[in-house]
Amino acid sequence: MSSDLALIVVAAAAITAAAIDVRTRRVPNVLTGAIALVGVGIAAAGLGRVGVALSVAGCVVGLVLMLPGYLIGATGGGDVKLLASVGTLLGPAPTLRAFVASAIAGGVIALFVAYRRGRVAATVAGTAALMTSAGARIDDIKSAQRDNRFAYAPAIAVGVIVAALT
Repeated sequence: MSSDLALIVVAAAAITAAAIDVRTRRVPNVLTGAIALVGVGIAAAGLGRVGVALSVAGCVVGLVLMLPGYLIGATGGGDVKLLASVGTLLGPAPTLRAFVASAIAGGVIALFVAYRRGRVAATVAGTAALMTSAGARIDDIKSAQRDNRFAYAPAIAVGVIVAALT
């Protein structure tokens, strides 16, 4: 039962955040805050996959993994808070798996978005330049004229659902 409850809450939270992000390009604080409170509450009630300590640890892991991307401008603050808040439901190890699965899903989504925008070659070249410059070319990603940005919560949703199922 507890695994089912955690999976339902993770899926509902992630899908809701993804839908809002696609529509508004924001993940609301009230949503991420509510997810975190529900996650810790479920853990405290003994109804989830993890206890309170692992719930808090999952939040910290999500925060630590996503924060560097935010600090260099590659992701938004809502994305950071989303993975951290869902980490309260998953615990630390599944949150790490969710991060990896989100990165893979984000890459696939980025290629799809680039294809739809007719920018695959430019996106691949820009990504290679960013990687070889150790992040020094981050302004190329952030530039509105480059049309590189896209909602990342759907990638996080895929990642956390995959992690919750494994």
